[in-house]
Amino acid sequence: MKIGLVAGESSGDLLGAGLIRALKKHYPDMIFEGIAGPEMMAAGCERWEPAESLAVFGLIEPLVHLPRLLRLRKHLVKRWTESPPDVFVGIDAPDFNLGLEMRLRASGVKTVHYVSPSVWAWRAGRIKTMKAAADKVLCILPFEETIYEDEGVDAIFVGHPKADSIPTSQDVPAARMALGLTADEVVAILPGSRASEVSMLGEIFVAAARIILDARESVQFVTPVATPALRSEIEAQIASAGLLEKFVLLDGNSEQAMIAADVVLLASGTAALESALLEKPTVAAYRLGRITHAIMIGLNLLKISKFTLPNLLTESPLVPEFIQDEACPDNIADAVIELLDDPDRRQSISDRFARLRVDLALNADQRAADAVISLLK
Repeated sequence: MKIGLVAGESSGDLLGAGLIRALKKHYPDMIFEGIAGPEMMAAGCERWEPAESLAVFGLIEPLVHLPRLLRLRKHLVKRWTESPPDVFVGIDAPDFNLGLEMRLRASGVKTVHYVSPSVWAWRAGRIKTMKAAADKVLCILPFEETIYEDEGVDAIFVGHPKADSIPTSQDVPAARMALGLTADEVVAILPGSRASEVSMLGEIFVAAARIILDARESVQFVTPVATPALRSEIEAQIASAGLLEKFVLLDGNSEQAMIAADVVLLASGTAALESALLEKPTVAAYRLGRITHAIMIGLNLLKISKFTLPNLLTESPLVPEFIQDEACPDNIADAVIELLDDPDRRQSISDRFARLRVDLALNADQRAADAVISLLK
C-alpha cells in the first residue's frame, strides 16, 4: 500500500510526519513518497524533492518561481499516474497542491487535502476548487468544517496537532535559566520564518524594542532564529540599533523562547497560534509587499477584519494586531508595554488561551490517519 504526499514548508513537514507515524501504527509496511521535509523523512517518507522548494508566498512574489513549480507539478502528475498511490495527501501549499490533486483525482487516485486554505478570509471562490480537487478535506480549525459542509464538500475537523504536543504547563524560571535570561521581564521577538518577513518586520520590531527599553530598562529580549540563513540579517538589524547586549539569539527553539517570555511579539502566522497554545499574551504584526497588498485591497480579496489566528478562535480579540502602515514601532511598542504593565490582563488572556488549547487538542494525527484509512477502505 502506498501514500503520496506533498508538504510545503516546516509546518506541513510536521503535519506530514505525524500523519505518517499514525498510519504506520495500522499499516507498518505502508510506503510513503513525495515532497517532504526532514521530519517526514525521519518518519519514513522517501523524499523526491525538499518541502522548502514550495516555500513561496504572496500574490506577485511566486510568479518568479512559477515555471519551476509548473515543471515540478507536471513531473509529479506523470510519475503518480504511471505508478498511482492508493491515496494522495496534499498538505497545505494550496496553490501547488490543489492543481495536483485535481489531476490525480481525474486519473482515479483518491485525494485528501490537509489544512484548509483560508477560504473564510480571502479568495472564497477556492471552495469550488477544493470540491473538485479533494475527496476529503482535513480541517485544523473548528469553524471550517461547517463552511465546507454547506458547500457539499466532505470535510472533517481533526483538531490541531500543535495543541496535542504542546506542554500543558510551563516552568518559566527553568526556561529562563536554560536560555541564560537574567532580567525580571522578558519579551520574545519572532520576526518570521521567511526572509521576506524578516526584511519587512525585523527593523520595525527592533525599533519597537528600543522604545520598550526606554520605558522599562529592565526588559530583556529573546529571539529564536527560524533558520540559519536568517541569522546574519537579524544580527545586523539588532546591531545597527545598538541593542546586541539586550538580545539573546537562539538557533530555533521558539517554544522555549515563548515559554520564557512575559509577552510575545511576532509576525502573524502559525507562530501566533503556538504562542496562544502556550498561554502567552501576544502582539502580532504583518506587512505584505506593497503590490500584493494593493491587489488584495483593490480586488476586495480580504474578507475578515482580524487576521491573527487566535483572534478568530475566541469570542473577542485578545491579540493586538497591526498590518501594513499600522505595523509601526510606536504602535507595536505601546501594545507590548500595556501588557507588561497589566499582570491581571495577562493572566486573563492566559486563562482563555488555556481553554482554547483544550478545544483544539483532539489527537489530530490519529484523526487525520483515520480519515485517510476511510478512503483506503
